[in-house]
Amino acid sequence: MRTTSNPVFRNLPKEGGGYATFGSAAAGAGQLTQQFGQQTAPQQYQTGPDSRAMTIDDVVTKTGITLGVLTVAAIVSYVLVHGNTALATPFVIGGGLIGLVLVLIATFGRKMDNPAVVLSYAAAEGVFLGALSFMFTDVTFGGSGGSSLIVQAVLGTFGVFAGMLVVYKTGAIRVTPRFTRMIIAGMIGVVVLALGNIVAGFFTSGGLGLRDGGPIAIIFSLVCIALAAFSFLLDFDAADKLIRAQAPEKAAWGVAFGLTVTLVWLYVEILRLLSYFNSD
Repeated sequence: MRTTSNPVFRNLPKEGGGYATFGSAAAGAGQLTQQFGQQTAPQQYQTGPDSRAMTIDDVVTKTGITLGVLTVAAIVSYVLVHGNTALATPFVIGGGLIGLVLVLIATFGRKMDNPAVVLSYAAAEGVFLGALSFMFTDVTFGGSGGSSLIVQAVLGTFGVFAGMLVVYKTGAIRVTPRFTRMIIAGMIGVVVLALGNIVAGFFTSGGLGLRDGGPIAIIFSLVCIALAAFSFLLDFDAADKLIRAQAPEKAAWGVAFGLTVTLVWLYVEILRLLSYFNSD
């Protein structure tokens, strides 16, 4: 089973990777694959009499619904915070913590294909992103750029998403076990550095300088954006395998969940980077 950087895509068909066929419904049974040097048999899903195999249309529909809920919640959150700035911090902390808890529930509780969990996560992250976007772009919190900066971040996020989808479909970058290990190692390194920066912040102003807007912070944000972008390739590959293995239709909610997690991370990092260049 190939490992992915996105926790909601851990239980995947054991099928060999390579060039993209994202959206293909071809069955993946009967093929052997090499995973980290070992041969394993492919996993084949069984659909019940009242269910059908997942298709690319299911992925697009469920992802669209999830992002729609997130967008509406983000707009409502932004408007509420704009009217009462005292709500900003509670919304950011509350939305972020609820989103984290739902990710843990979905991952370890195997609820990633549960639409209630997925949509609740989208709503929580929408509240988080709306308030965070306001804080990054409003002078009340030391931000700058206003709504135009948010528009730039949104366009940049979906631009990266579209670009990586093209990269995956054309096979410009192969999703191999080595590539996957490199991305995961990079993500672990980023998490360790981020935690170290928080701890260092208790003892010195600015911590390690990873989020103070300086040259090191800019480089760190660029690394995070690159890792998030390459994570899309792993997500697309995981979704492709579910379709090939004829996973049940409800598995599309898990794909939507995973893509949304990566999109949220990418948006936050792009918004943060843009805020550096717009600060006085």
